[in-house]
Amino acid sequence: MKKMAILLAAGQGKRMKSKLYKVLHPVCGKPMVSHVLDTVREAACERAVVIVGHGAEAVKETLGSSVEYALQAEQLGTGHAVMQAKDLLGSEDGVTVVICGDTPLVRTETVDALIELHTKSGAGATILTAQLDDPTGYGRIVRADDGSVLRIVEQKDCTTKEAQIQEINAGTYCFDNLKLFQALERVTNQNAQGEYYLTDVIGIMQKQGDLITAYMAHDPSEAIGVNDRIALGEAERLMRLRINRKHQVNGVTLIDAEHTYIGPDVTIGADTVIYPGTVLRGRTVIGEDCSIGPATEMSDTIVGSGATIRQTVTDGAEIGDQCNVGPFAYLRPGTKLGRNVKVGDFVEIKNSVIGEQSKVPHLSYIGDAVVGGNVNIGCGAITANYDGYNKFKTEIGDNVFVGSNANLIAPVKIGSGAYIVAGSTITHNVEENDLAIARERQVNKPGYAEKIRARARAKKDRASTES
Repeated sequence: MKKMAILLAAGQGKRMKSKLYKVLHPVCGKPMVSHVLDTVREAACERAVVIVGHGAEAVKETLGSSVEYALQAEQLGTGHAVMQAKDLLGSEDGVTVVICGDTPLVRTETVDALIELHTKSGAGATILTAQLDDPTGYGRIVRADDGSVLRIVEQKDCTTKEAQIQEINAGTYCFDNLKLFQALERVTNQNAQGEYYLTDVIGIMQKQGDLITAYMAHDPSEAIGVNDRIALGEAERLMRLRINRKHQVNGVTLIDAEHTYIGPDVTIGADTVIYPGTVLRGRTVIGEDCSIGPATEMSDTIVGSGATIRQTVTDGAEIGDQCNVGPFAYLRPGTKLGRNVKVGDFVEIKNSVIGEQSKVPHLSYIGDAVVGGNVNIGCGAITANYDGYNKFKTEIGDNVFVGSNANLIAPVKIGSGAYIVAGSTITHNVEENDLAIARERQVNKPGYAEKIRARARAKKDRASTES
């Protein structure tokens, strides 16, 4: 059986009051429509068609070429939106999930169960529903004695009895694909809004004798559609709690889960401890037995096992096993730390490889460099890698000692075992085991300090008199 999906992503979302189109607003760092696309892909939908309208180019840029697109030039209702996929899917045999791009909390397990019920029952359509304590504003699901769906009743059309029903239409459906497009041909816009509603397909199918079933989601939050910033904030909160709970179940300790922010694509190993104020984004991967945070921000970073990272920002970095980073370090893209590397406070590293057991303890900048193993970079030492136009490389061999406040002017090579004296400005290569000194000879002038102070006082007094 072929599985397909249609994602409704054409709406502008005026209630968001934003220049960003609604479905592109992020939840836990990922656009809502990307969450939905991931869900249907994980549910083994072979084809996914995204219905675009407002912000079509931005949506395409976000989702890329791995999906198909259909344009809804005019927003004339949900039925009209689905109809735009007819040229792509109309003749396909199989089942199609229709889902809104602003429902990021729908889970893969739920879509799987929706499709399974639909297939086993032989239904023409299966509706995803949820049980809400307060169903006000939602369409109610009226079921027959056998559990099948008799009808969907909108809030404004509910009788007193129907208004008490707490099972609501969550707005996600599974259809027999051929029957879906046949029924859409019969949908009219004879209503107050002058729009073509997808829900009208349900009534059309029932009249032709098709079974309509419903699957109730275990988590009622899956019914949330994000239409304004309040709903967006609620979706963010619920998604974050769901993600955090998943990691806790998998053996990760979150000291304060309410103040820990983990993206949906982050992987964390067992027995790692995450401290409050930590933000983990993108495809960050953290090994086992690590200590991360507090107040640490990591994006697209790979961390080995046993690492400790505190009050640090990383972006596109790789951190080896047993590394100790921070506090207040900044690891920029292209940074690769070998095993058991120490990076201390107020150190910035960019596009550089640091070998095993090397140390950059404090107040240093290392850019466009290759540093060997067991190297010590002294306090305040820097690689001067940029001349205003071009970047240049610094190469440091194994077992090198770089003294405090040394400047390594790239391009330059420091051989293994070399010793760079503190305060040196190195402009030429240093051979293996050489000692490099590059600074002015110190000259002391006895008693001259008082002469300098007297001269300065006289200059200040003259300036005061003249003013």
